[in-house]
Amino acid sequence: MDLQLKNKVAIITGSSRGIGKTIAEQLALHGCRVVIISRKIKDLERVQNNIKSKEILCFECDTTNQSQFKEIVKEVYEKWGSIDILINNAGITRDKLLLRLNETDWDEVININLKGYYNTIKIVSRYMLKNRSGKIINISSVIGQIGNSGQSNYAASKSGVEGMTRALAVELGSKNININCVAPGYIKTDMTKDLDETVLQDMKNNIPLNKLGLSIDIANLICYLSSELSSYITGQVINIDGGMTIK
Repeated sequence: MDLQLKNKVAIITGSSRGIGKTIAEQLALHGCRVVIISRKIKDLERVQNNIKSKEILCFECDTTNQSQFKEIVKEVYEKWGSIDILINNAGITRDKLLLRLNETDWDEVININLKGYYNTIKIVSRYMLKNRSGKIINISSVIGQIGNSGQSNYAASKSGVEGMTRALAVELGSKNININCVAPGYIKTDMTKDLDETVLQDMKNNIPLNKLGLSIDIANLICYLSSELSSYITGQVINIDGGMTIK
């Protein structure tokens, strides 16, 4: 299906591996001019080489640094003349039970997973407001909805992302800017491949489809939400979890 994304400029944070990397690859396949951002430039360069496109830029950036991100977006805009799509995927975990969770663990997760999204949206939305057009997709997690032991900081950050998405959909909708949230469940990544088979089976037993999702499952929805086919969808949180949250 032609999603008519050719030459659209897409910024993807946290795109050096896993879900973010797959999103960047798929948007590039659909003809997007892709900007990949992460805290490690060497990892980004590997992604850039794998994509093999001349329409790709990579930048080392910590999204908690608003001024640093602002300079990157300015450079991208000067080169390509628009910012059409923003995918917020950068995130971390610092999993600990509450009584062992220190203030640094809390602050780091909130700053990157929530404040980082605020920073990027604030900067990019200026350009989208100028063009009266834009697509913003925030990656959340089902943990923000159902919670999980040892992840109070992570759950709080992801719940915050979903609330912010809804509020900004109301605020930006009249300017033809769509903002939505995608909440993955258990997805096969580098982290899950090292899990014990018993643990993996327990995870699958809680999923009606009885399997873990793939990064491409997330990327396919992101591409759709980035296109004009989704022009009447905004303020939504869409779960990709194999049915886990309906149980």
